Amino acid sequence: MGVPFETLIPYGIIIGMFTATGAGLYTVKRWANDGKKARWNRDLWDRQMMERDLRITGSWRGQSSNHQAPKGFEVSNPWKLEKRIY
Repeated sequence: MGVPFETLIPYGIIIGMFTATGAGLYTVKRWANDGKKARWNRDLWDRQMMERDLRITGSWRGQSSNHQAPKGFEVSNPWKLEKRIY
C-alpha cells in the first residue's frame, strides 16, 4: 500500500520551514560577524583582543595591518580598574 500524496505536503512544509530558519540564522550570524564565521569558545584573551580590534577599527571582527596605532589610541586605556575601599 502506497503513501497518499496528501501526507507529503505537511512534511514538505516542515522541511521548508527548517531550511528557511537555518538559512536565516546562518545569514544573520554572518552579517553580525562582518561576513566571517561566528567565534565560539572565547576566553578572556579573545575578548580582550576583540575589544582592542573594536577600538582600532571600529568593528568587533575587524583587523588592521597598519603598524602604527590610530591617533588618540595612546590615551585609550583598555585596562579596567578595580574598585577597592580601604
